Amino acid sequence: MNKERLYQVLRAPHVSEKSTRVGGEGNQYVFKVATDASKPEVKAAVEMLFKVNVENVNMVNVRGKSRSFRMVPGRRPNWKKAYVRVAEGQTIDVEQPVAD
Repeated sequence: MNKERLYQVLRAPHVSEKSTRVGGEGNQYVFKVATDASKPEVKAAVEMLFKVNVENVNMVNVRGKSRSFRMVPGRRPNWKKAYVRVAEGQTIDVEQPVAD
């Protein structure tokens, strides 16, 4: 895979109550990813950036909510998130990626 593409796949870590819970219980990490990203791309990107062994990747398409601001209807954008399970005993420091 193209190295430049792998840098564009991961957008940001997703921090929420659920992501904190699955991180502690199942050795999983949650990332916001590009909407056209695939599981093999996410796996390769995490392994390249954080130098860990990825066991599996689950993807979720999150639909944007309809919202209004001062009676003007609007919509938040759709986005995609990935649940990444790393090998036992390995961790990811989402604040410090290990770049080449």
